[in-house]
Amino acid sequence: MAVFTLAVTVFLGVALSSSPRVEAAVTTPGYLHTNGSAIVTESGTPVTLKAVNWFGMETSNCAPHGLWQISLDQGLDRIAAFGFTTLRLPFSNECLRSTAPVSGIEARNPELAGRTPLQVMDAVVAEAGARGMQVILDRHRPDSGSQSELWYTSRYSEKDWIDDWVMLAKRYAGNPTVIGADLHNEPRGSACWGCGDAARDWAAAATRAGNAVLAANPRWLVIVEGVERSADGSTTWWGGNLRDTAAKPIQLAVKNQLVYSAHDYPASVFPQTWFADPAYPANLPAVWDRSWGYLAKQNIAPVLLGEFGTKLETESDRAWLRTLVGYLGENRISFAFWSFNPNSGDTGGLVADDWVTPQQAKLDALAPLLGAAPGPTSAPTTTAGTTAPTTTKPSTTAPTTTKPSTTAPTTTKPSTTAPTTTKPSTTAPTTPPTSTPASGKPSVTWTRRSAWNDGYVADVTVRASGALPTWTVSWADPSAVAVTNAWGMSCSVGGGRITCTGSDWARSLPAGGTATVGLQVRIAGPAPERPVLTVS
Repeated sequence: MAVFTLAVTVFLGVALSSSPRVEAAVTTPGYLHTNGSAIVTESGTPVTLKAVNWFGMETSNCAPHGLWQISLDQGLDRIAAFGFTTLRLPFSNECLRSTAPVSGIEARNPELAGRTPLQVMDAVVAEAGARGMQVILDRHRPDSGSQSELWYTSRYSEKDWIDDWVMLAKRYAGNPTVIGADLHNEPRGSACWGCGDAARDWAAAATRAGNAVLAANPRWLVIVEGVERSADGSTTWWGGNLRDTAAKPIQLAVKNQLVYSAHDYPASVFPQTWFADPAYPANLPAVWDRSWGYLAKQNIAPVLLGEFGTKLETESDRAWLRTLVGYLGENRISFAFWSFNPNSGDTGGLVADDWVTPQQAKLDALAPLLGAAPGPTSAPTTTAGTTAPTTTKPSTTAPTTTKPSTTAPTTTKPSTTAPTTTKPSTTAPTTPPTSTPASGKPSVTWTRRSAWNDGYVADVTVRASGALPTWTVSWADPSAVAVTNAWGMSCSVGGGRITCTGSDWARSLPAGGTATVGLQVRIAGPAPERPVLTVS
C-alpha cells in the first residue's frame, strides 16, 4: 500500500537524521483543543477519543510488549480494525533516556533492530499516523521497575520529569499524530489536590509541567489525572479522584488545552465498597458523578477515562462494564481501554495469548463505544509464537468498614516484564499449591504464570483468616539465581530457597482480607512447578 510505504520512508529518515522532529506520515484528524466539556478539532467539531493502551515501553523491555511475537504493523492493524482511533502509549523516563538498542524484538520487527527506545517510540508514532490514528504519550513510571506515588523520586527529580516532557513536546512538534501528554500516571498516597504543600501538591506540579509542555508545543492537550484521596478524606482508585477539581481548577497559560483524566476498574481488581452496595450496579453512575463525571456533565472540562478493563469472567464485572459503557456513551466521555496486551494479569487484553486472536466478548461489550457492530472479528494470520510473562494489577486487602472515609488500599500494575534476550516457552499456569495454615497464619496459594529457559513469573495469593500485621512465605527453588522483580512483597534468594515478606500495599491484611502479589525470578535450571510453601 502506498500509505504504508510513505510511513516507512518517513520513519527511516528520522531515525537516521540528526533532526529530533518526527513528521506525520499521513493526515490525521489534526491537533485538538477543548470547548467546555468537549474535545474539538481545529474547526470546532467535537470528537471522542477512542483509545486503547498498549503497554511495555514503561518496563525493562522499553518497547511495546508482544513485539517478540507479532510485528508493530500487525499490532496496529489489529487495533485500528477493532475501531480504536487513538493509542495511549505508556513509557518510563528510564527507557526514554536509554541509548541502548532495544533487544528481543528483531525477529518479528527487523526494521527496529538497533533502535533505541526513543526511536522505537518514533516508529510507533509514524505507523499510528500512517493508519490515521493519534497517540497520547503517558508517563507511566519514572524508572522501569515500578510506579511512583508522586511525580518525582530520589532517582528522577521534578526537573528530570519536566525536561523529558519538554523534549518530547519539541520532538513531535508539527506532528499532529501526537496529540497530548498524560503527565503522570496514577498519583496516589500522599499526593494531594491543591493542598499547598509543594512536595505533594499534584495540581500545582501538573500546572508547572503543563505550562512547560505548552511553552514547547502549545497545540498539545495536557492531560492531568486525579489523586487517590480528596480533601474530605474520601478515596477511590489511584489517579481517579477529581472531586476537588471544580473548587481548585488547574489554570494553564495556554487556554483550552486541559483535559482531566481518571481510572476505574471492577470488583475483580479490587473490592471497593460500592461493589457491595445492594443497589449495585445502579449505584455506579452516582459514584462516577462524584469522582469525575460531574466535570463532563456540568460542562466544566473534558474528561478522559484513561484506564478501565476487565477479564470479563464474573457477572459483577460484566454488569460494571455494561453500565460504564452506557455512562461513557451517554455523556460523550473519551476513553482508553486497558489493554490491548493479553499479559495484563488483572484484566487480560483484547487479544488472546497468541497476540492475535480477538477477545470477542470484550469487543462486543465495547461495540457501542467503538461504533462497530458486535460479532466475530477475524484474526490475521501470524507465525505461532510464545506467551509473555504476565503483568499483574494486584488485588489488595479489602477496606475496613468501620468508617466510610478509611483509606482503602488501591491497585497498580507492577513491572512484570518479558525476557529481552530469550523468548519464553509456552507454558500453561501450574495447578496452584496451597499452604495448610496453622492457627493465626494465612493461607497462601502459589501459581506459576509463565516460564522460559532462564526465568519464570509466579503469583502468590495470601488470604488472612484473622488480622495479619505481617506475613512471610518461602519455598525451595534450587535453580533460583535472583529475584529480578517483585510487587507487594520483598524477596531474597539464599540456601536454595526464595523467601518473601509482604510489603507496601500488601504488608498487612485485615481479617478476611486477600492480596495477590507476585515476582519474577532468574534461574539456572528448571523452574519449580508445585513447590511446598512455608508460611510464617
